[in-house]
Amino acid sequence: MQDILTLAGANLLTPMILCFALGLGAALARSELSVPEAAAKALSIYLLFAIGFKGGVAVADHGLDGNLLTALVAGVLLSFALPFAAFALLKTLTRLSVTDAAAVAAHYGSISIVTFVTATSVLQSQGIAAEGYMVAVAAAMEAPAIISALFIVSRAGGRSEGMDAELWREILLNGSIVLLVGSFAIGLITGAEGMARIESFIVSPFQGVLCLFLLDMGLVAGRGLRGARGVLTAGTLAFGLLMPVIGAAAGLAAAFLLGLSPGGTALLMTLCASASYIAVPAAMRVALPEANPSIYLTLSLGITFPFNLTLGIPAYVAVATALTGG
Repeated sequence: MQDILTLAGANLLTPMILCFALGLGAALARSELSVPEAAAKALSIYLLFAIGFKGGVAVADHGLDGNLLTALVAGVLLSFALPFAAFALLKTLTRLSVTDAAAVAAHYGSISIVTFVTATSVLQSQGIAAEGYMVAVAAAMEAPAIISALFIVSRAGGRSEGMDAELWREILLNGSIVLLVGSFAIGLITGAEGMARIESFIVSPFQGVLCLFLLDMGLVAGRGLRGARGVLTAGTLAFGLLMPVIGAAAGLAAAFLLGLSPGGTALLMTLCASASYIAVPAAMRVALPEANPSIYLTLSLGITFPFNLTLGIPAYVAVATALTGG
């Protein structure tokens, strides 16, 4: 237990986590600090490209095999299943309508790529290796939860717009998914030779760029929390803190079955514990237009995202390392 607490404490005191805390504190204190929208978008494009490309190169070195395929299947199944657990927990803890609860549940079956990138960076700073194909698992876990949420609504008597062409377009052509999958494919095709050509661009600056991006995310999360008084209740707050733990436990169990390394286990736990605030909100605007965006955005971005960055990721890394012998 002492080793777990020591590792968790060390992870908390990384530049990335502290930059997020700085942004969060500045926003809550109503500071004028801000990151221009164009700069924030450029930072996110860089991070998505870098993590996708490096994942593709890692898979090129590793080779396409059964381990990758089984991990992809496990990720998709987890993304399908977690919304049902989230919906049941919401109906127990809150008085949200079926539509609002299903919309929130979709976010917790999908993933936050920024949380995944942060966990990857923390692992690197600790010298803990992870399977390169986990970035492909992250991409595969983006969309299945949306289908689960629509199924929940239809079975519970709520209203939804169904899986029409516009929704499929929102899901499959979402900018973050296109960039992540595309850069992964480029890394897979070019391999080590491609990495050698652009290594100075996507390796050395990565953690510095991540610090600036997380500073902006802290500002965004803090502003959301300031305006969340009418949304947050004891039940919704409890859900936002409990659901990541439940998701991480499911990811841990799946990682044991897959035989993942300590780093891969920590990343799968992180994926299952995170909540989407980019791809799923865009899809929910089309699929469940009656759902209240302030509820699902406040929970995913204002509660679960800060929890994962400050406490969750250090705990997931520590538990994965302790239980898998890393």
